[in-house]
Amino acid sequence: MAQDAIINAMVNGQWVITHFTKNSADITSGFSGYKFQYYSNKTVDAIKNGTVEKTGNWDGNASTMTTWANFPGATAPLDLINGSWHIDNNSWTFVEASQSNGSETKTMRLDKQ
Repeated sequence: MAQDAIINAMVNGQWVITHFTKNSADITSGFSGYKFQYYSNKTVDAIKNGTVEKTGNWDGNASTMTTWANFPGATAPLDLINGSWHIDNNSWTFVEASQSNGSETKTMRLDKQ
């Protein structure tokens, strides 16, 4: 049931990255113009200025509070989204997540449009 709630929340509407840091450096501006449309078949479109730039895959796990995304062959900034993320805080209209990989730490906030 919780899994269905995650899917329903994600696929209803488009999302924008309103905050993104890499090792404490704010690189949110790199995602300017991007919107993300998630689908129940576990694909996600990265839409820049109204045009689909890249289609990737996503999934979420309510019990472990994790999500992951993969945009195969993506370049910056989309490649920064790839990988597994821990959901630190969320509601029906936003998700705050973090990712640690070796010495690299990233944080991201998505807001529903």
